[in-house]
Amino acid sequence: MSRDVPTLVEGARNGRVRDIARLISLIEDGSPEVPALMRALAPTSGRASIIGITGSPGVGKSTTTAALITAMRARGQRVVVLAVDPSSPFSGGALLGDRIRMQQHATDEGVFIRSMASRGHLGGLSATTPQALRVLDAAGCDVVLIETVGVGQSEIEVAAAADTTLVLLAPGMGDSIQAAKAGILEIGDVFVVNKADRDGADSTVRELRNMIALGENPERGWKPPVVKTVASTGEGVDRLVTAIDEHRSWLQASGELEVRRVRRARDEVEALAVAMLRRRLAAGEGSERLSDAAAEVAAGRLDPHTAAARLVEGA
Repeated sequence: MSRDVPTLVEGARNGRVRDIARLISLIEDGSPEVPALMRALAPTSGRASIIGITGSPGVGKSTTTAALITAMRARGQRVVVLAVDPSSPFSGGALLGDRIRMQQHATDEGVFIRSMASRGHLGGLSATTPQALRVLDAAGCDVVLIETVGVGQSEIEVAAAADTTLVLLAPGMGDSIQAAKAGILEIGDVFVVNKADRDGADSTVRELRNMIALGENPERGWKPPVVKTVASTGEGVDRLVTAIDEHRSWLQASGELEVRRVRRARDEVEALAVAMLRRRLAAGEGSERLSDAAAEVAAGRLDPHTAAARLVEGA
């Protein structure tokens, strides 16, 4: 590592916001320092409670996130928000829409808000989110809130990154049906019917509870609660925080927390291994071997499965 990175790591461990931000920027930019950085952070990770917040655009994810920050700061917890924004089609950067809604927390030293661009990555997160989480965890944060980009039916990747996943819906948006179609009912640990002061909120709650009951798995051991909130006024947020705490207690008592974190680490290792393989195949001799294999497959002299196996074995 360059001399600057150990200094940044030490600063992040001491909670210096600028150093945390610079480390995340290194990760987003794909710096060659990242592997050494991850080695330096590994011993101090795994302590923060990671909460994912997902749902279709317009259900109030950013407003709910801001309300949760207020509630958690009242308990003295250090809170980080990782807000994954859509990428600008011009610069490739995050549009920063979430920061606009969280301005009331901008001067709070116990809150760190970081926007990350999705950069075309599907699933509601950025491809670099898992490594950014390691930086935030090692920095001694108590709670990390991941707010997804709001991409609708493909937004289920957050469940793999979080300890507790909140699925937000709103009355009159057809969300309960969309949730069933998208499989979101299977990833939600707590369901939140936001904007509950609107007509149809009680109906949405009933539909959700019926769907949860139909798909209930006794082996899972946790029945997701449905909480009504009006995040813009703070109504119901205390009940939501209680539901999050109860799920956290269940995770720890059942051993599911460790299971989820091992699964998360496995997914991260697998993704990095696949990325390394792609880079090898795209460079130098690997690129030539890939081109030769493609020519053999196109000519019918080799099947694609055999060609892929040979490439992997030779990588």
